[in-house]
Amino acid sequence: MHVADLCSALVKIQSENPPGDTRDVIEFLREYTTSIGLATKVIRRSGGRHNLVSAPPRGRLLFCGHVDCVPALPQGWSVDPYGGIIRDGKVFGRGSTDMKGGCAAILAACTEWVDAGQDLPADIAFVCDEETSGTYGVKTILAKRAIKPCDCIIAEPTPPLSPNVGQKGIMRLCCTFHGEPGHGSLYPRKGVSAIMEAFAFLEYVRDLHGVTFDPGDPQLERAIRESSVVLGDFLGMEDTLDVLTRIMYNPGTIEGGEKANIVAQQCRLELDLRIPWGCELSNLLEDLKAHAPRGEIAVTNMSAPSITPTRAPLVQKLLQEIENVHGRKAHPIVQWAASDARYLRQAGFPVVEYGPGEIRTLHAIDEYVTVESLENAVKVYRGMLARYAEVSQEQGGKSPH
Repeated sequence: MHVADLCSALVKIQSENPPGDTRDVIEFLREYTTSIGLATKVIRRSGGRHNLVSAPPRGRLLFCGHVDCVPALPQGWSVDPYGGIIRDGKVFGRGSTDMKGGCAAILAACTEWVDAGQDLPADIAFVCDEETSGTYGVKTILAKRAIKPCDCIIAEPTPPLSPNVGQKGIMRLCCTFHGEPGHGSLYPRKGVSAIMEAFAFLEYVRDLHGVTFDPGDPQLERAIRESSVVLGDFLGMEDTLDVLTRIMYNPGTIEGGEKANIVAQQCRLELDLRIPWGCELSNLLEDLKAHAPRGEIAVTNMSAPSITPTRAPLVQKLLQEIENVHGRKAHPIVQWAASDARYLRQAGFPVVEYGPGEIRTLHAIDEYVTVESLENAVKVYRGMLARYAEVSQEQGGKSPH
């Protein structure tokens, strides 16, 4: 099956998160990997949140991808978001870029390798729950030791010449603010509004956004500056250096008050913060709590910025393979968002993200991935398989030739 057809087939299998049910797509992957002779097992969690991993893991090279995707409303789409339509050199549909296209490229590369009669020098892991917390996905397979620490490529969408070696940190907060209720006709002279307490807190967060953080490492600072140029081109926006060096914030949900003529007694805020290198998480959290005197702040997800050194063998091999396929110089970048890479790095995996996709359409209407980018990703992955097969041969493993 061509990589575009694989991508289309995966898009057609709905796996929206929420609710996060990946049973059908994981069953498709289980049947497919079995058909090409790869031994895998399903790791199940409640709510149909299933994962698929190599069994047993070898711990040489790991290809990882998530199969859940954000929801898509049909309004505004020019095509069925779950139709998997292939047209004009593109595969359309929710998850085509983020990241069923990457999963399809992994499968296609492994298929070509196995069909050539070669022993696959890599493990695979297809996980759920990346679009929320990773609790039922990569965190689960790590806790069950279903994968072994080794070099890892996550097939998240990246610019074709720019593998992603690092990511900003994340701090997700659930904040509950308390007021003193009273008659609305007397506010603000009498009573304390929980809604206004939340507003004052957000004002402080907005002020924090104006602070630029120094990563404290000249090489990292240079990588951040180079990344801002690449990301600016692909995102079509200016000031991407600010995105990488400042705290980005999003008040995702806010809900409060009891009635229009009652001073609000309670207000609940969900806040997403993206943390740059040079910002200490514990200090930031204490500072935020100090500026919420009538608030209770609970952390729902928190990870420090992470990075795989550019001198790491995994990074150098991948850069060389990208240059072999594209015939142009490749440069590593760091990213403004977060993914499962942070959990894998914490567990001792050197991780790089590299995969097909159109970043501008990520989570957007009419999401698509080009067939060309899918095919090029397969070539890069094949090259990486060859490199790790050579390492295995040097260490006394089975020759792939």
